[in-house]
Amino acid sequence: MPSLQVRDLPEHIYQKIVQLADAERRSITQETIVLLEKALEIEKQNKERRKVLFNSILAETNNNENVLDPVPLIREDRER
Repeated sequence: MPSLQVRDLPEHIYQKIVQLADAERRSITQETIVLLEKALEIEKQNKERRKVLFNSILAETNNNENVLDPVPLIREDRER
């Protein structure tokens, strides 16, 4: 199994992992693995949510013919 070494880990983060491990009756290694798994899953969910949101905005703007073109608005603003 691969191993991971983290250098210069801030003391407050290490202490928080120790506290969480104690509360969950896990070793520090086990708790760190659980935390990494949760963090990676959250990141995956956030990416998927952003993708869905972007696609819905894109579909909405493609269906709406009254969408303003930003280029003339920017030019108008610069000319003021």
